[in-house]
Amino acid sequence: MADSVSETHARSTYVGWRYETLVSDPGPPPRRPAPSEQAQTSKEWIASQRQADALTHRPLFIALGALTGIVLLCLLLWPLRILPGIVVLGVCLACLAVAAPALVALGQGRRVTRERLAQEQQRLETERREQEEELRQRQEEHARSYTEWQHRKRVYDAQPRWYGVKVPDSARLVVVAGGTDTGWSALATTIGASRLRNGGDLTVVDLSGRAVAGDLTSLVKRCAVVPRLWVLPADLPRMNLGTNLEAGQRAHILTSVARAFGAEADSEADKALLLHIFEVVGPEANIATVIGGLRALAAPESDTDTEDDPALKLLSTSQRKEIRERCGEERATLERAWELERRLSPFEGVGTRAADEPYAQVKVIATDRASGDVAARAYGTYTIAALSQLLELRASQAERDSGHNSASGEHAPTAEPWAHTIIVCGADALPADEVEQLVSTAERAGAGLVLMFREAGAEIEHLLSHDDGFPVVMRQPDADSAARALARLTEERQSGTDDPLRIPIHRLTEVIGEALSDTVADSYVEDTAEGVTVPVAMRYAATSVAPLDLVRHLRSATVWGRTTSQAAEIGDTEDPGRLRDIRLDAHCLRNLPSTAILLPGDDGPLIADANPGVLTLPTATLSTVEEAPTTLVDAADQVGERVDAGAGPPPNLGPPSERLDWRSA
Repeated sequence: MADSVSETHARSTYVGWRYETLVSDPGPPPRRPAPSEQAQTSKEWIASQRQADALTHRPLFIALGALTGIVLLCLLLWPLRILPGIVVLGVCLACLAVAAPALVALGQGRRVTRERLAQEQQRLETERREQEEELRQRQEEHARSYTEWQHRKRVYDAQPRWYGVKVPDSARLVVVAGGTDTGWSALATTIGASRLRNGGDLTVVDLSGRAVAGDLTSLVKRCAVVPRLWVLPADLPRMNLGTNLEAGQRAHILTSVARAFGAEADSEADKALLLHIFEVVGPEANIATVIGGLRALAAPESDTDTEDDPALKLLSTSQRKEIRERCGEERATLERAWELERRLSPFEGVGTRAADEPYAQVKVIATDRASGDVAARAYGTYTIAALSQLLELRASQAERDSGHNSASGEHAPTAEPWAHTIIVCGADALPADEVEQLVSTAERAGAGLVLMFREAGAEIEHLLSHDDGFPVVMRQPDADSAARALARLTEERQSGTDDPLRIPIHRLTEVIGEALSDTVADSYVEDTAEGVTVPVAMRYAATSVAPLDLVRHLRSATVWGRTTSQAAEIGDTEDPGRLRDIRLDAHCLRNLPSTAILLPGDDGPLIADANPGVLTLPTATLSTVEEAPTTLVDAADQVGERVDAGAGPPPNLGPPSERLDWRSA
């Protein structure tokens, strides 16, 4: 059965958030159609028709008036005996004969005028019915358009804007080229939060000299999980990393530490010398005892005064003698013993006060800036070498359990990718061979590895192009590293394209990156005012953390969550106008916001934000841009229920039409 989307998200490792608007803005709503003015028969038109009719029939009225006058004259002259009766009768009959056609013509003209008025009224009524039908159709079309616009508007407003950026399923290595302490802090917190969500094991090796994982530890504590924190060299006595391994593995770790001080060390000879000492003092002996064996080998055999040397006091006389017999007393051996003793002396207290502690889900191993770069390189090498041996031990055990043969090149199957995640901040402080060894053993063990380098140097180009790697580019410190990073980002672009590459960046990335550009603490000493004060049951590991609880803890426990939430309250962080295009060149890479990360994409480089506080925004989602179109775009294309034209008058939807301006009428 296929995994559900929520289960896939729970197992995913996120490195940042990408701003995308998949459903475009539908624009303003369609305006409601306004009914046109209905034509009516005006009184002026009727009067003009009647006036025209009167002008047409004026000769008839004059003729009828004249005939009427003749008849009246004849009738007045007849009683006076001026005209005889027969003449009056004849004149009257003649006038009547003449007036009859005129009366008929006058009646026909009146009838034609009435018919013309009736036809005009009928035409206007037909025109009104057509206008009403057209208005009804326009209203129905408007109702459909407004329903579609309303649906698209709801989808547009409800869609996520910030999508998660996951490490590909096939990747086991994330190589971060460039970045500042602030950017590393954001990226480490984002990765750690995704691992906390599913209860994964997380180990952070902080070689930056500052508290890059400080916000991460605050988040872990707020999630009621106790992180194990070792700050070297102060916590060397409490650190039991690598102290319970076999003699060969411990000799390899100490040899790696000695080689970290200089390339002139002979690893094979140093390892053989340490193995001889472990054979005498036992594989469980602490490093102080091993240093005592080196000192006993380098000291003269006649020197029996060990009261002033606490290291020699850890060995008996017989053990010192046996060490000399096994290792020999050649001058080269004695000099090598002195050199090994000098290089391993800073680790004399490793594990001397270590107690049996329970399993811790989150472990942070950091170096103090006050110890210096050389000491940080040595402590980091010890930590990385010990982790490599533990991963090698885990991979060998898994191969034995599954029946795989490491010689055949097959790796043991892992239950869940990135179940154990290792983050190394400042990997450029480590020897290159130790980094390669860690990459190899992590791949064999199925662990996820995140390596953060200060710059995109030539020595990490092979890591950026690793088959199982996922390259991430952040702010570069100088022009040379910026040029190399730019070439890596644009290497798949066609060479004939001369147009500068431009990518959009959100204003929130710039604002938060600038506001928190120098907020990383110098130490892991926690401010008690920001600690957990509520009575919660603290534990060393948690099966999982619910997404809503994780968002709540991010908002309250990390400076990223608090600042991003405040920025969201002050202004609309989802305003499309807050996007602006930047030209991707070497100058841009040197001035990127501290949390901006550049990732390879199918269509060119993509920009994302490693700020973990983005998850606290209401428009953030754990889905990726590739997963979203199957739901968002389809939802935008699915229009709501159509308006039924036969169910009654169409709804009066949408804003009213624009009012006519009498000044332009």
